[in-house]
Amino acid sequence: MVLDMLIISAAFLITFLLRKNFDVLYRLNLISSSHVIPGFSPSLNDYLIVLFLIVPLYSLMFFINGMYRSMRGMSFIEVSWIIVKSAFFVTFSFAALAFLMKLHFVSRVFFILFVTISSGAILLEKALIFKLMHYLRKQGYNYRRLLIVGTGRRANDFVNKLKSHPQWGFRIIGAVDFEEEKIGKNFNEAKIIGTIYDIPRILHTKTVDEVIFVVPRSRLSEIENYLYVCEIEGIKTTVAADLFDLQISHLRQTELDGTPLITFDTTPAKEWQLFLKRSADIVISGIGIAVLFLPLLIVAILIKLTSLGPVFYLQKRIGLNGRKFILFKFRSMHRGAHRRLFGLSSRNEMEGPVFKIKDDPRITPLGKFLRKFSVDELPQLMNVFFGQMSLVGPRPPVYREVRKYQPWQRRRLSMRPGLTCLWQIAGRNKIDFDDWMKLDLEYIDTWSLWLDFKILAKTIPAVLFGTGA
Repeated sequence: MVLDMLIISAAFLITFLLRKNFDVLYRLNLISSSHVIPGFSPSLNDYLIVLFLIVPLYSLMFFINGMYRSMRGMSFIEVSWIIVKSAFFVTFSFAALAFLMKLHFVSRVFFILFVTISSGAILLEKALIFKLMHYLRKQGYNYRRLLIVGTGRRANDFVNKLKSHPQWGFRIIGAVDFEEEKIGKNFNEAKIIGTIYDIPRILHTKTVDEVIFVVPRSRLSEIENYLYVCEIEGIKTTVAADLFDLQISHLRQTELDGTPLITFDTTPAKEWQLFLKRSADIVISGIGIAVLFLPLLIVAILIKLTSLGPVFYLQKRIGLNGRKFILFKFRSMHRGAHRRLFGLSSRNEMEGPVFKIKDDPRITPLGKFLRKFSVDELPQLMNVFFGQMSLVGPRPPVYREVRKYQPWQRRRLSMRPGLTCLWQIAGRNKIDFDDWMKLDLEYIDTWSLWLDFKILAKTIPAVLFGTGA
């Protein structure tokens, strides 16, 4: 924390000097005019109050976001996300403080430069620390001595994971079991040095930094006394929480007002990736609305001129975890088309609860063109912008379809619906209903930012050639 505070202070001074000497850029003609960025006249003494506010604010945000917990088992991406998140909150917190304290002299250019330089410097510092500590641990320094309680399959898998990451710096001094006859036998290159009843003796005769319980569910009731023993001795204890062999869910450890919880998520729980996904939704849909405003206006006029009825078709759809919302579409059917649905049900070309036919007589001539090239779907950029939908995700169903879902099919509602998905780029009506549902679940189970990018890239030719949406 002290090192971070020193780096932030140094970044502050560097930023002040850069801002003070911006006129050098004018003389070098690196920017077109001195009017682009206003002059900077305050002295360093004037800005010291900013330094005294920003250093503790940065430290507080780092502390809240977990920067000063043990980074032994963290990835560098997780640390980088903490830095980005902290810089985000520092910016808004300082803006609020500057407003309340009337620090009107603080230059916005100065502050943007400072946050950029300080975040970059902290990121470089953490990268160097990571590299140094990983090197030292691989050389046998800075390690923690672990006692493993349990010798079953889960315990074996856990030890293998530790062995595959020597940079974490864990050394197993031995294992204990519940059965006395196993004492002295080998357990994954470690030795079984006692039973669970020997834990007090082992703590007194060996150097143990942490005791890790990796025991079957049936043995959980037997370990409480030994957790208490470790607590009395002042030894850190950890209980492995992979107690259930679930096929889909991802386990997360959370806390609610001091109560530790084990959460099983069936959707991605990587906060930084979900943040970037939502940010991309806002930026791309916002740009799309602005750029396409004139073409969409022309489409709206054509709809009004070529058929009776409203320009937009507003329909209730089911979104994330069953939330209801109004989906925006350009009207592509004749007015009152929903009343003719029952009479056409025998011509349905899709299995399951979905209704789709190739030559739907309810569709207007203009509507056929709009649907072929998915122009009718473009107003859903508004749904994306307002957070009811995402650019990529399972298509939002109507209520009558959801009522007929089988339990396994309902899991597609566990992720925010999207404009396009795997089903859309795979041919839509050429795929039966069950395969469509399986594609949506495959998307949820394998989701990543890269997968979203690939789907968006494949959507463009699918739309241009009228084979997808």
